[in-house]
Amino acid sequence: MAAGAPIALLTALGAPQLWTVALAWIAVVVILAALDAWMAPAIRSVAFALETPDNLSAVGGAEKAVLGLTFARRAPRKVEGAIAANAKLAATPARAAAPVHGQDARLAFSLEPVRRGEGRIETAWARWSGPLGLMHLQAKEALSRVVPVIPNVRAAREDAVRLFARDASFGQKTQRDLGDGTEFNALREHQAGMDLRHIDWKQSARHGMLLSKEFDTDRNHPIMLVLDSGRLMGEPVGGAPKLDRALNAALLFAYIGLRMGDRVGLSAFDSHPRMIGRTATGSGAFPVIQRLAAQVDYSDHETNFVLGLSAVTGALDRRALVVVFTDFADTTSAQLLLESATRAAKRHLLLFALFADEELESLARQDPLTPADVTRAVVADTLLRERELTIAKLRRLGAEVVEAPYDRFGPALVDRYLALKRRNQL
Repeated sequence: MAAGAPIALLTALGAPQLWTVALAWIAVVVILAALDAWMAPAIRSVAFALETPDNLSAVGGAEKAVLGLTFARRAPRKVEGAIAANAKLAATPARAAAPVHGQDARLAFSLEPVRRGEGRIETAWARWSGPLGLMHLQAKEALSRVVPVIPNVRAAREDAVRLFARDASFGQKTQRDLGDGTEFNALREHQAGMDLRHIDWKQSARHGMLLSKEFDTDRNHPIMLVLDSGRLMGEPVGGAPKLDRALNAALLFAYIGLRMGDRVGLSAFDSHPRMIGRTATGSGAFPVIQRLAAQVDYSDHETNFVLGLSAVTGALDRRALVVVFTDFADTTSAQLLLESATRAAKRHLLLFALFADEELESLARQDPLTPADVTRAVVADTLLRERELTIAKLRRLGAEVVEAPYDRFGPALVDRYLALKRRNQL
């Protein structure tokens, strides 16, 4: 159309009576464009197929996604495509191009996790031109493909391996696996490091040597990991939200709990119950817990302990170890937590996992140089005392409490779990 503009201008200047030539040129271009669109593959003739990874790690690298396009009849020589994802994923490049071989084309994209949660590829587009190159046709397809962005599972497994290796003896099986149960298995010669309470004195006197009892490990205990996803758990600790730190510790706990033969489930709540999982055991349970962990999202709602804990504990059909990952900042929320714990502790063994408030501790310890420093120190000390009082009340109810810094949070929680197994409290 632009190429005919100078010709039309010269025609108008030299021979004004031939002005209709310009109209004819416009008509020719319009006809060619319509012909190009008619000769091009129809929009409805293309089928979309998207290949994505099952999940992405929140700390992992980018993974490949492939958008496949299949044309039913005629196919263009080249096709362009794009995909749109939600805020959990970033897709690059913004637009990809590939030649069409036969009736098919494959467009490669890179999916990079932005934040943990339920990533979703929502829409895909494809665009191609006609044989004359005058018209572009564009097709759109709603996909709604879910690609969960899961927490750092590799770190949880590495921590689990370290914890198991720490309690192992060279040249022997892990003693902890043999001595935690209540069901008698066999007698063996007592060795250094074995529990003195397991010595069978009668059999030792009969055989003239120290003999200790071995027990089969108790298994199949139900464990429910409960995540508080309310507003306070979205605050950062060590450069990451508390909820993400708690999820990593929960995955470590789940991995070891499943390895120990127990049944593990995952639940979450904020102002309302958001997820109530079922306990499961076996090798297939951990991937299920991973997918559930990816669905736990951040929330700006205040935590309702009464409603959340009541719904989770009410769904359990037998006594269980309920591990609650939570936080509280004032006396009101602490009182609601105590009321809920009082009811739940009558039937279940509660284990509260809390992050040590290092910010308050640093404010309470720092040297006061100004009146404002004194005020901050007094307020921080008051809040810490109220926190300690709430923790003491929880322990008087019979609940276990683990309070640890974020960098030792997971191992400290697992140590308490293994101690409970040793004491046969599950």
